[in-house]
Amino acid sequence: MCVAFPMRVTAVTGDRGRVALGDVEQEVSLELLDNVAVGDYVIVHAGFALQTLDRGEAAETLAMLGALTRPEEEPAP
Repeated sequence: MCVAFPMRVTAVTGDRGRVALGDVEQEVSLELLDNVAVGDYVIVHAGFALQTLDRGEAAETLAMLGALTRPEEEPAP
């Protein structure tokens, strides 16, 4: 199974970009996309930006991923 994450573009230099998700930053290839700009959200997998997302889609996806990492609430006694 593959997992790809939405990340915010913080810098663009040619066909390379710097992306961030929380405290994690990495350099990725932007070769597969056209017109990526700082502030855009992209889906990143294996070092490549695969798709752009609008801000709302990115927020929704990040909220769902965050819910998966939080412990479930214990039932009330």
